[in-house]
Amino acid sequence: MNAREQIDMQPSGPSAAVHFDPHTISVDQLARLGVSQIAYVKPVVVNGATAFAIFGADGTPMAVTEDRDVAIAAIRQHEMLAALVH
Repeated sequence: MNAREQIDMQPSGPSAAVHFDPHTISVDQLARLGVSQIAYVKPVVVNGATAFAIFGADGTPMAVTEDRDVAIAAIRQHEMLAALVH
């Protein structure tokens, strides 16, 4: 799917295609795409040390850990999908 395709969040049936432009997606549209099921891990610096922050797909901070694998395990433990952000 092209990243510039327009969003249509009102499909007419179960097999209808959903097209979207991620640059203009609203919070409501993101929620309908499964925001409560996806979290991402991003390296951050805390007190001068590298750490790994966990965020909900909508950007809500959830946790910080010293180990990337622990962050991913925490996401999976809560039955969510993990995505890594560089």
